Amino acid sequence: MLKRLFVRYIAEEAKPMLRLAMPLVCAELGWMTMGIVDTMMVGRQANSAVAIGAVSLGGILYIAVAIFGTGLMLGLDTLVSHAYGAGDLEECHRVLVNGIYLSLGISPILMGIVWTFGPLIRSLGVQNAILEQAVPYVHALNWSTLPLLLYFVFRRYLQGMDQAKPVMFALVSANLVNLGGNWALIYGHLGFRAMGTVGSGWSTCVARIYMAGVLLAYCAYYDHRYETGLRETRRLPDFFRIWRLVQLGLPAATQFGMEVGVFAVATSMIAKLGAVPLASHQIALNTVSLTYMVPLGLSAAAAVRVGQALGRGDPHAASRAGWTAMLLAAGFMGMMTILFLAAPQYITRIYTPDPVVVGAASTLLFVGGFFQLFDGMQTVATGALRGAGDTRTPMTCHLVFYWLVGLPLGAYLCFHLGWGAPGLWIGLSLALILIGSALLYFWRRKERSFATQKIPLAVTVF
Repeated sequence: MLKRLFVRYIAEEAKPMLRLAMPLVCAELGWMTMGIVDTMMVGRQANSAVAIGAVSLGGILYIAVAIFGTGLMLGLDTLVSHAYGAGDLEECHRVLVNGIYLSLGISPILMGIVWTFGPLIRSLGVQNAILEQAVPYVHALNWSTLPLLLYFVFRRYLQGMDQAKPVMFALVSANLVNLGGNWALIYGHLGFRAMGTVGSGWSTCVARIYMAGVLLAYCAYYDHRYETGLRETRRLPDFFRIWRLVQLGLPAATQFGMEVGVFAVATSMIAKLGAVPLASHQIALNTVSLTYMVPLGLSAAAAVRVGQALGRGDPHAASRAGWTAMLLAAGFMGMMTILFLAAPQYITRIYTPDPVVVGAASTLLFVGGFFQLFDGMQTVATGALRGAGDTRTPMTCHLVFYWLVGLPLGAYLCFHLGWGAPGLWIGLSLALILIGSALLYFWRRKERSFATQKIPLAVTVF
């Protein structure tokens, strides 16, 4: 009897959750596929390990800065979903407008930080061959900062109103743009000169401009077709709303910054070990990042479903939405755990034919198999907590377990005990296991508190 009740409890939420989550999962996979395509395309050059290493180092250092800006936009998840759940479309539009102003304000700051990376990368003690490709690659990526932030603003606005399919279309089609750009710019086709690895950076830049343009066009189309009132929304900046976005987004941005930042530091450490360890790290990181995209899409859906439920004053539905997303993520990541532990070498051969790189990457991917389940749980729990307006708890967990436990332990195993790149991965694996366990506990506490809420959590004070 209890089993049937539990199945019914989850099944009622699973359908709407999957309807929203599937396009977002496809979008996240499309996002990650762009990086994988870049790695594969540059990896077919003469010196595969050097090219992959340059993309790995340059890409992770750039995204460590850019992710802070995109993380600030996560406040839209809470504000738009709460407003939409409460039936206040005008508030959704106002959040969008001020999200655009926020992205315009922080883009020059982020780009200025990235421009200083040239001397920083050269000070890391990395091989000159990698440096010669990594620095111009980062500079090319830097020009994509504003369109990247605008894409995230439009995306959060649309998915907060249950419009996820345009997000999926933008990213899936952007992969075709990026693939064609890589082919033309890296190897010199369609009248372009062969630019090598830096051509991949320019291709990614063009693809991000395309993504932002597609979502902007859909926002205009949606407003025109359904007369939602977006065109009549006040277009002047509202600093109170911008500040509210920053308040909600800053802990999330800090959390994502710490999460990506710890892998950026790990990449910089591994870069000192040589081209082969760095290339193997990039391949393994790309693969675990790809599987991470599925729970990340579920996390975004959980944030929206939890936020909408709380916006209409239904704490029971909010609790059910969070648990349903976690069960779906656990099922998928459990299968990925088996795959990574059983056949890592078959995956790594997709990236490069170099047997030395394949062997090193397979070892890292085997280690990565141990944290798959916990990575999925912490990601969805983070989204569910964000939907409930809590962005500080995930930030604190990532700070403590990544930076105070995982990274120091990994560095000790890597350099002091001489375990190399696998030692760093073991440290980060332990950190993810601890983060997943902790956030599962905090989500349980949060959803139990929903029953004591006397008013909806929607932000209605504006």
